[in-house]
Formats: sequence, C-alpha cells, structure tokens
Amino acid sequence: MLNQQTIDQLHKMRFGAFADELKHQAEKPGEYASMSFDERLAFLVEQQWLARENKRLSQRLQRAKLRQAACLEDIDYHHPRGLDRNSVRELARCAWVREKENILIVGKTGLGKSYLACALANQACRDGFTALYTRLPKLMAEIDLARTNGTYPNVMRRLAKVRVLIIDDWGLSPLGDQERRDVLEILEDRYDQGSVIITSQLPISSWHALVGDATLADAILDRIVHNSHKIIFGDGETLRKPEHRKKRLQKEGEKE
Repeated sequence: MLNQQTIDQLHKMRFGAFADELKHQAEKPGEYASMSFDERLAFLVEQQWLARENKRLSQRLQRAKLRQAACLEDIDYHHPRGLDRNSVRELARCAWVREKENILIVGKTGLGKSYLACALANQACRDGFTALYTRLPKLMAEIDLARTNGTYPNVMRRLAKVRVLIIDDWGLSPLGDQERRDVLEILEDRYDQGSVIITSQLPISSWHALVGDATLADAILDRIVHNSHKIIFGDGETLRKPEHRKKRLQKEGEKE
C-alpha cells in the first residue's frame, strides 16, 4: 500500500502529476509489471515534466492576449489569397524568432492577416517564447495613458521584454508626432532583442508616408523592413462572409 504521507509530500513539493501517476501505478500494479524500476521512474518524471510544460504554455498563451485562438494547423490554403504553404511551414520552425527577425503581413481586410499573426505567435508560444498581441491604435492609447499616470517606464519595459510583439492594424491612420516617436522608441528597444509581427492593409511602399516625418520614417522602417519576412496576400474573397465563418466554427467544434 502506497504511503499517503509520500503522496502528500509530493503535492507539497508541487509534484502533483508525479504523485497522481505514482498513485495510479500503485492501484494498477498489473499494468506496470513488465516495466523495470528505472522505466517506471522515467515515466513518472515524464508525466511531471509534461504537466509543467503544459502549465507554462497555458500561462504564455494567457499573457499573450491573442485576438484569436488561432493555430497554423487550421490555416485554409485553398482560399485564393496567395498564401504559400511552404513559406508558412518554414516560419513554423520559429527560426525567425531565434534570429530576432520580423514578419510583415499585408493585404486587404478580411483575408486573415490577424489570424495568421496570432497563429504564428501561438506557435512561438508552443516553442517556449513569450508573445503579446496589440492593435496599433490601442497601443498608442495605452502609452499615452501611461505617460500621464507615471507607468510609462513599466509599459516600455514590458514591450521590450516580450520575444514576439504583434502590432495589428498598422496604418489605419497617419501617426502623430508623439506617436511616431513612441513607435521608434518601442522598435529601438526591441532591435536585435526580439521580433515584431505587423499586419496592415496598406502596401509597404506607403508606410514611409504614413509615418510622416521623413527622418523618423527612415529610422522606423529601417528597424522593421530590412530584417523581415514579407507575406503579401493577393486579391481574394473576404473570409468574414457567413459561409466562411460557419466553416471555421465547425472546424473548431470538431477539435473540441
């Protein structure tokens, strides 16, 4: 009979999965009769390791605040928007995160730019990296508020620390003077320290004019464009139509 004190001590040490599996082995000895002590111990350790890895992944995804519960396995490559399966498969290896490279996703509204960005960030989280999703208008408002309430340094440190920063809806409106300086500060803090995923309806060639100030535009684009992977969607029917939405919801239901 397994000593309950041992189980209690394992739980106090936060070895809950180890304790649960050990209890299962004690209750079902026949299932493990052919295994050596070393094999049973390795199985116990593996269960604890998997439980902790799953918990860490759950925490990373929660902190990422991704707009959509997206994953690369669910991407629709049949939709005529010019998304290349091989390119996405290569990005799924997350070498771009390790090399601190950026991803720029450009295309008209409704083609799945945000979904792809969130799916890439989800994969990065699964590979052990931290991520954070935000929309550019919301980010600018957050920084403006932080400047007035004294939390600006904390916000900037948080943005600099995350390995993958997703900036959605880039270019919905021209940047103001303080906004472009804030954007430059964010990118400067992250340069060679982390990756950025940017989504935009506007072609990259128009981003310089969007920033406004030529000097700051040069500095901002230098930190975004030259070290980036570019995904340019072609013309295609919006994925937000009811039939596409129904198909996606059915797929998500099948996964559950």
